[in-house]
Amino acid sequence: MAFATIDPIAGSTSDAATTAKKSEAGSEDRFLKLLVAQMQNQDPLNPLDNAQVTSQLAQINTVNGVEKLNRTVEGLTTQFIQMQTLQGAGLVGRDVVVQGNRLAIANDVGEGGFELDGDARAVNVEILSADGNVVGTLDMGALKAGRHNFDWPARGADPESGLRFRVVASNGAAAVPGTTLMHDKVTAVNLGGDTLTLELQRSGSVPYASVKSFN
Repeated sequence: MAFATIDPIAGSTSDAATTAKKSEAGSEDRFLKLLVAQMQNQDPLNPLDNAQVTSQLAQINTVNGVEKLNRTVEGLTTQFIQMQTLQGAGLVGRDVVVQGNRLAIANDVGEGGFELDGDARAVNVEILSADGNVVGTLDMGALKAGRHNFDWPARGADPESGLRFRVVASNGAAAVPGTTLMHDKVTAVNLGGDTLTLELQRSGSVPYASVKSFN
């Protein structure tokens, strides 16, 4: 005896499409019935003119158009999320730059970065131990507003020592605010709802939109 194979995904998709079509047809039928009833019961001395009839017919076309547009947008959103997930999977193992102050150490070099909100005449990067003590200073001189990177001689420092950094920038007597940026690595990708989240080695869960750049 042969058994039929049922695809639950295809079946649910077909059912959804059928339901949408029935809903659309039902809306048209109700609207036309109301329009016919209105025409049958109109005042003979003050009948509907062509402009009124045309306007009401246009209304149903507008409603149907909006419904179709909504279904199209929903389909595109689903496709976009699927594409974003596939692209995100390709980021596993990649180095990224995100907001943070953890010093990345590799081959006796500590790496980090920062963004200045304005021009600065003097910029210093202070390297901090895990307990907050200053263990090194890097004089960056005068810098323009924008993003900057730095390398600090780590001299055998343990990558897991928890070294951090902060940036002290000034333009004369005025302090120049900025944002510290750290290097990290993508270890996994998660999709919750319609938000793509990256799992980073040092920073934990970070929204995809928070990534400043990929290396």
